[in-house]
Formats: sequence, C-alpha cells, structure tokens
Amino acid sequence: MVKRGLIVLAAIAVFMGVAYGGLVWLITSPAPPLSPGPVIDLAQGPIQAGMDRDNDAILQVNGIPYAAPPVGDLRWRPPQPAMGWEGLRDGRAFAPECVQPRAGSDEFLDDILEGMGLHPVQRHLAKIAFQSGEAPTDSEDCLYLNVRSANVGGDTLQPVMVWIHGGSHQTGAGSQGVYQANQLVEQGVVLVTINYRLGVFGYLAHPALSADDPRGVSGNYGLLDQIAALVWVRDHIAAFGGDPDNVTIFGESAGAQSVTEIMAAPLSEGLFHKAILQSGASSYNANGLSRALEGRLSMHEAGEAFFAGLAPDTPTAAELRSIPAETLLRRAAERPDLRGYRLPAVDGVVLPRLIGAAIGDGAIHNVPILAGYNADEATLFYPEIQRPTVLVPTFPDGLEARLNYLAELYGPADAQTLIDLYGLDDPEGYRLGEMDMLGDDMFGVHMRYLVAANTAQEQPSYLYHFTRVPPSPRQTIGAFHASEILFVFDSHSPLAGLTEEDRVLTATMGAYWANFARTGDPNGPGLATWPAYDAQEDSWMTFNPSVEVKTGVRAEKLDVLERTLVARIAAADPVITPTGSDPVEPEAAIAGLAP
Repeated sequence: MVKRGLIVLAAIAVFMGVAYGGLVWLITSPAPPLSPGPVIDLAQGPIQAGMDRDNDAILQVNGIPYAAPPVGDLRWRPPQPAMGWEGLRDGRAFAPECVQPRAGSDEFLDDILEGMGLHPVQRHLAKIAFQSGEAPTDSEDCLYLNVRSANVGGDTLQPVMVWIHGGSHQTGAGSQGVYQANQLVEQGVVLVTINYRLGVFGYLAHPALSADDPRGVSGNYGLLDQIAALVWVRDHIAAFGGDPDNVTIFGESAGAQSVTEIMAAPLSEGLFHKAILQSGASSYNANGLSRALEGRLSMHEAGEAFFAGLAPDTPTAAELRSIPAETLLRRAAERPDLRGYRLPAVDGVVLPRLIGAAIGDGAIHNVPILAGYNADEATLFYPEIQRPTVLVPTFPDGLEARLNYLAELYGPADAQTLIDLYGLDDPEGYRLGEMDMLGDDMFGVHMRYLVAANTAQEQPSYLYHFTRVPPSPRQTIGAFHASEILFVFDSHSPLAGLTEEDRVLTATMGAYWANFARTGDPNGPGLATWPAYDAQEDSWMTFNPSVEVKTGVRAEKLDVLERTLVARIAAADPVITPTGSDPVEPEAAIAGLAP
C-alpha cells in the first residue's frame, strides 16, 4: 500500500514537473514574427504591415520614423523632418526604445507582484516571463511610432488615439506590451503609440545649448518630439484609415502630464481635438529655463551642475554633444539630486508660462477632456518619498515635527483639517494616512483642478475615480498607480487571476474611452450615463468594478490641497514666466517638421 502511494506521488510529481515545464516554455518562448499583411504606401516610402497575432483583421505597422534620428549634431536639437527610404521597409518589428536608465526595474516588479497578492507560483512565473524576454534595445535613434488599425483602405476614416507613455519622463516606450493590445482598435479606433526622448536626452538644458539654438532656448526636446509625432499623424494617418481631423491625445502619469504640456504649447495648435489624462497633470511643475524659485535651480544652472567635470567650464554645444551616451547615463545615476530638472520647463517659447497658471486662466488649447486618477496612487511611491506631499523636497522625522511642518506648509487651520481627515496624528497609522494624502497631492488635486478649469472654459469634461483593487485577498497595493491601464487597453496578464467582473469592467472602460475619442462624449448604448463635470455637483464616475456616479469624491481633502496648490501657482507664475519674449507663430514653428 505504501509502495503504491509512493508510485502515485511520483507520478503526480512527474506530471506536475512536465506541466510546470510546459507552462514555463509557453510563457518564455519568443513570439513568432507577424505574418505579412498588405504594403502601405506612405509619402516616406512603402512599408510592410504585419497581421496581428490575435486578430488578423487588425494590422500592425511598427517602427515608423516620424523625425530624423536625433544623433550627432542633432542631439539636443528640436526634431527634424524624417527621411524617406528606398525599397520596402519592414514594419513588423518595433524600433529601439529611447536611451534610458534600466536599474531598479526588477525591484519595482517585485514590489508590484508582492503588493498584488499573487500566489508565490504566480509571482515566480511572472518574473520568469519578465526576465526571459529579450532585453529591450535602446538607442538615441529612437523617434519612431507604431500604428494599429483595422481600417486600412476603409471607406470611412476612424478616430485616432495617440498614446503617450509614462515613466516620469525618464523611462518607457510606446512599444511596451501593456500598450500593444486590441481593445480600442476593435472599438473602431486607429491607435498610435510613440517614443520620445527621455531624461537627459529629452529635457536637459544648458546655456551653451541655448546659445546654439536660433530660438535662444534649450530643453523640452521630448515635448517637441511628441508634437512632431502629432504633425506626422496629421500628414500620414489617413493612409491607415485614421481621421487627422479627429485626434485624441491620451497618456498616463508622465504621459498625462505630457498631455497638459502639449495643451499648453502654442506649437501644438490644431494638431489634436480631445484629450484623456490618466493620473497626471503638470499643474505645478515650476521649472524655469533661466529663472528659478527661491531654493531651486534654473534649468540652465542645473545643466551646468550636471556637466561639471564632464566638459570644460565654458563648453561649446559641440563639446557637450560629443560626450558618449553611456557617460551621460552614468552621470545621471550619480546625480539623483538633479532628476527633478530633467523635465519640461517654462522657456517662453515652447512653454510660454507656468502650466498650472495657464490652465487656471484658460490660456491652453481647451478641448473636451476625460481625466481622473486611482484610489491608491501612492502605494508605489511612498516607500521612497516618505512624506505626504511633494510640494517640498524633504520632511522632518518624528511625528510631532511632521505635524508642525504641515502647519507651516498649509497654515494651522488647513493643516488641522488634513490631520483630522487623513489621521496624520495617529502614532500607529500616520504613515498610511500620509500615503493616502500623497496620492491625492500628486494626482487627485491636479485632475480635479484641470477638469474644473476646463469646464469653466465651456468645454465638456468628464472626471473619474478608479478604485478597483487586485482580486487577491492577500493584496496590499490597492488601486495602485497605472493599474487602470490594463483595463483601458485590455492588456491583463493571464497570471493575474482576472475575474468575470474585471472582464466586464475592462470592456466598459474601453467603450467609454473609445466613445470619447469618437465624439468627445464617453456615453453610448449599454453604458451607465456619465455626466459632464459640473463644479457644483462635483460628479465623478467610479470604477470598482461596479460603475456608478458619485458626488464629492474626497471633496474635503481635495479642497484643502487645492487652496494651497492655487496659492503656490499664483506665487510661482510671475517668477518663472519670462517677460518680454516674442510670441512664436505655431505654423511657422512646426513647418520644418513636415516631410
């Protein structure tokens, strides 16, 4: 009997080993090349489309250059027109990602997988799948975009959605798998995903680079790349069945911040018609090219600090451009204190003034917007930031000192309100309260501020709150930052344990997003009515996984945070915004980007 039991256990072990090995093989084996689809004739040249592996009615055309390679003398210059090509270009493979730091990605993945409460086997398989794929190649030659369409040769042009990826303006790529999914395309949208220059390559400024530029400015190259991609869409998307007169820009985190930056840039006028912002708005990015708030550096000063020891004391632009990319990445890792200066900046040309002030005054390209944030945004950030607000770079240790500092930042009355609402005086749980406040401070207050300001400009605006947590009872991460992306694109991992409720929520969110791209109104047949925002009603659509309208979501908390935000914007705008700069004519400024 014992012998028979051992034989059964051995057989089970062998079966489990074979099954496990088969599963590992399944998730680690490289995907086959896309089957060839039709050849699409562009003004740049003919390009071979690929047929999507999951839906052969959808074509993928990847790695399309929308601007010249920003290398050599074109490093740290505005994007130049893309060159054409001779012969047939293969559009079935993605182009390299933009140069970016790679350290820390494994640790970040561990935090997410553990926080989602996945079973140890699920976590192990997920890590195998992540680590077994080919390491992404990157290059300074990275200004490419990808198109998914089921409407090539269609009789009626479809709405276009241009996705701008997140990653703190330092990392990421439009080709990442989480964005390469079909839900929006199957809803009748032509989807475009883009790369843009990142970090030191995308946003670094320096007096020598400004002196070498006819406009007299430097930095904002990544933002200019995004605008150049929109110029390409305007001129070429009809070849993919997309309507250049119905373009929605959308993004998450730094991608959503980029949407507000595009909205504030005169050069983007007429290039888009609607906007979706998921957890991000640059309401209080107070970087100035040559002007700075007290205690901060100007972008010129930050650039000089960055290059100290890498270049002569008074370098030329050519000397800066000759520094190898690896050296620049190494210096970026050595100077994390300068990371906040590798971001867009007010320069009087690309960005004429502080974005939060422009939003509040209606001095942006006001279009219909759909915007919102997630309930537990800061679960991924608080362990590093360790404070309830990013309005200041550091926070004192000790509970009493922290509470006193809140009074300095917000005033005694508002500070006490925040302490009471978030439970910040609880010796046992104040860090959970700070984490909750940090999410509202980084994202929530900015999303409501933007939507309310856009509504005041008589543009239809829709506000949402995503509160769906991972289905595992062991989860500790909540409705974490970026978790809604999986629902918008329907790019869930098969290892995540998706419930039927989640599948319904995924289809619902995809329909809302696609409807908005189509008409500027997310509503449609079979969907719960999503009212346009009204400041008096303060209505939000909530997703959890039921879909229902709620009023006054976190209203007391956001009211306090917004008072301080508005005051900060009002104080910073006259300091940061240049005076006496000549306006730039948008058509003249972007004319050089058209092929």
